[in-house]
Amino acid sequence: MNKSIYTNEHKIIIKRLKIARLALGLNQKQVSEKLGKTQSYISKIESGQRRLDIPQLRLFSEIYKKNLDFFFRND
Repeated sequence: MNKSIYTNEHKIIIKRLKIARLALGLNQKQVSEKLGKTQSYISKIESGQRRLDIPQLRLFSEIYKKNLDFFFRND
């Protein structure tokens, strides 16, 4: 059974997370401070090493000022 962290859908989400962060001109450290996490936490999510759940994705969507559906699109 494939774990969700290795699916194409997961890869799309983490790709879109990085796109959204960079579009706002934020670095990983700035995002980590807004979330109350370490920069390593953001790095691991963006590199696909750490699994992301829906409540966490919702927090990212608020920081990045994006609707949740933005993170599921592959364009």
